[in-house]
Amino acid sequence: MRLFSGGFFDYDNAKLRQEELAVLTADPRLWDNQEQALKLTAEKNTLDDNLAFYEDLEADVANCTEMVELAEAEEDEAMLADLYAHLQELKAGAKERELLSLLSGEFDKNDTYLEVHAGSGGTEAQDWAEMLLRMYSRWAEKHKYKVSYVEETEGDVAGLKSATIKIAGLNAYGWLKGESGVHRLVRISPFDSNARRHTSFASITVYPVVDDDINIDINPADIKMDTYRSSGAGGQHVNKTESAVRLTHIPSGVVVSCQTERSQFANRDQAMKMLQAKLYEIEQRKKDAAAEQKWEEQGDNGWGYQIRSYVLQPYKMVKDLRTNVETSDDRGVLDGEIDLFLSAYLAKG
Repeated sequence: MRLFSGGFFDYDNAKLRQEELAVLTADPRLWDNQEQALKLTAEKNTLDDNLAFYEDLEADVANCTEMVELAEAEEDEAMLADLYAHLQELKAGAKERELLSLLSGEFDKNDTYLEVHAGSGGTEAQDWAEMLLRMYSRWAEKHKYKVSYVEETEGDVAGLKSATIKIAGLNAYGWLKGESGVHRLVRISPFDSNARRHTSFASITVYPVVDDDINIDINPADIKMDTYRSSGAGGQHVNKTESAVRLTHIPSGVVVSCQTERSQFANRDQAMKMLQAKLYEIEQRKKDAAAEQKWEEQGDNGWGYQIRSYVLQPYKMVKDLRTNVETSDDRGVLDGEIDLFLSAYLAKG
């Protein structure tokens, strides 16, 4: 039975599973196995919500269909216009529900870390890295997510060499997981006195905030720790002592940094959690052959694995190179209006 454009909802089997879950979750021994109980109750809540949405949508569409027939018979143009608008609202709601149904990965509901690293190109690339960080921060704010600063290394003249933020809220990782990759900017440089066109690159890495019970075996001998004075946000205290921590996992080359806490010990503890999360995410991605190839190709933040191009001059065009979705609203995109790209990536699967 077709429910959403581009997807199917097996209503009959969903109702059968709903009945099974009702029996299983009513069992007084359910919580003897807490992990299994949490999975079953989460599945039941999601299924109950989806079925209720489906049934309400079906009833609403049926009612609208009857009203349209009545309005057409009476040649009531005003009523037809209202009904058409309502059907468009129903379609938009169904599309949104379809996208949410795609957020079913193991960590899709989790908070997320987002790292930005300037590519080669000095000030140009560092300014572009800061523009990207602002874009994602604005997107998060528009969606009522909480953004907190983890690490920031300022550029030599302007912008950022690197930065890490944590975005907290339901499905934060699920929405942003497809943003990892190289982002390319073409514009007339504000730093070039001859007003020449420049191409800049910056990479984005997105990985989920994971629970402490995720088991990642890291040999302490494989970790190199550096301390340094914090820069950027963090207050006066962190600039007076070497409280910031950078951890390098030598076998993989993965690097994480944290300077958000006021003590070196606390920053190291947070950085270890970030390292575990990042290594776990990399291993999960490598299970997919295409994702493994992507990691190998990304390399230096030059041409590498580009996912999106942002052209500001001589014309305006932001285009996702994976889905071919594009828009000429460059200002809107850089102000956080990136839902069209996120949705297209999820729908592409």
